[in-house]
Amino acid sequence: MNLIDKKVTHKRFGMGSVVKHTDTVIEIHFASENKKFIYPDVFGEHLKMHDKSAANSLEKIIEEKEMKQKEIEMKKEEEKERQRKYQELRLGHEKLMKNHKLHPESQMVSWCDLEEQDSAFSEWKVSSGIIKSGNNKGKPNKPVRLHQNSAVLLTAIDSSKPEQDRRILGVYMVKEGFIGKLCEDGNIPAHSEYRLQLTEQESEQMLFWNYYVNQKSPEKMTWNSGKYRYFDNLWMAQILHDIVSLRSDTEERELAQQFLDHFCKMNQLVEQDLPQPDGALMRA
Repeated sequence: MNLIDKKVTHKRFGMGSVVKHTDTVIEIHFASENKKFIYPDVFGEHLKMHDKSAANSLEKIIEEKEMKQKEIEMKKEEEKERQRKYQELRLGHEKLMKNHKLHPESQMVSWCDLEEQDSAFSEWKVSSGIIKSGNNKGKPNKPVRLHQNSAVLLTAIDSSKPEQDRRILGVYMVKEGFIGKLCEDGNIPAHSEYRLQLTEQESEQMLFWNYYVNQKSPEKMTWNSGKYRYFDNLWMAQILHDIVSLRSDTEERELAQQFLDHFCKMNQLVEQDLPQPDGALMRA
């Protein structure tokens, strides 16, 4: 809108005419001098436009600006509220992390079917499965024991082989800050650093039942139902220790050792004090 030469009246400086204006500044010539003001904010309370058509247009511009300003303020308030809720959740999360007591069986072993064997390593996460019965039937299982000290062991069994031949495919620590009791979707994501995938040759040498034993039926090697099992922190450390021993490549071995060191630290274990594996297969 062109306001050049338009007549205006200022409360203090009296009558004048517009000599220059931009989207943010307007310059007006009064009787003795030129004055610059913020545009269009100066109009309304301090400055009046004589031309009615221009005055109406200015009023619409001011209203639009006020609306935009209100939107900006509203978004600022929404952001403040979002930050407040985030801080509240973060403090609650930190409290849970701080007060967490190590469970002696806070590791998980997952049975990966053929489809999940691919996705588990491409997406680096597994699902805890769906509740099969009861009031919560159909809802995701909450992996309540999993915490920052937990690792997830990925296993598989060929359909033509007995359960005792279940192989270890890989292992990962849970994602930083993961708390199983807060997990709503049943998905268990991997740590950004501590994750290992075994080669086919390594997997053939890492049999799950060398480490795991069902305390209620120690002589049996049966999975029965369910997608996952919790198991002993010590057993997971033994598995990681043996993965380190398997690796011949210096770099791969070092990565596995770093994983083991981190795991032992998080679970208050000493690698040198680990006993030899004593799973059901070792007792057979």
